[in-house]
Amino acid sequence: MRKMAENNDNSTVQEDVTEDKPEKAEKKSPMNPIQLFLLNCLIIVTVIWLMFGFVLGLMQAPNSDMSPNIKSGDLILYYRLSREFNAQDIVAVTKNNNTYIGRIVAVPGDTVDITDAEKLVINGNTVIESNVYTSTPRYEGFVEYPVKLGDDEYFILCDRRNGGEDSRYYGSVTKAEIKGKVITIVRRNDL
Repeated sequence: MRKMAENNDNSTVQEDVTEDKPEKAEKKSPMNPIQLFLLNCLIIVTVIWLMFGFVLGLMQAPNSDMSPNIKSGDLILYYRLSREFNAQDIVAVTKNNNTYIGRIVAVPGDTVDITDAEKLVINGNTVIESNVYTSTPRYEGFVEYPVKLGDDEYFILCDRRNGGEDSRYYGSVTKAEIKGKVITIVRRNDL
């Protein structure tokens, strides 16, 4: 700040006057940088653990039963909190202590039949599936057709219908046996 002062010879002289302002005190963290880094790492690990422990699931495709859409070794990310499942949803299923990947073809209340001509019939209508390239044979000795699904049951089929392990082998699945709805896959060929 400049202040005009009179000199004894009646001329004005400029004088620099600085006001004493208290400097702002720097706020210091009570933790040193290493502790702060470790705290941030702990928070990140906790968030990832919560996400993959309760919200998302990650698994490797156990086989090629969903080929050509999902191949053996592909990484599958599924959403655990989904409780609404529709026909054509791809889901991860736990049945007989094994995990399977399959496509829902029938929902609660539907009637499923597989004809001698190896056609899938839902509620009396033959299903034409654009993502399945083979016929759908019955597996004799496992499931009795037609299958009427209960209030909490789903019928799951693999996309590779010849030899795939699905509801023709282990029967219908309940909502509690569905681990989650597949939301994306990561192809793992030649890694």
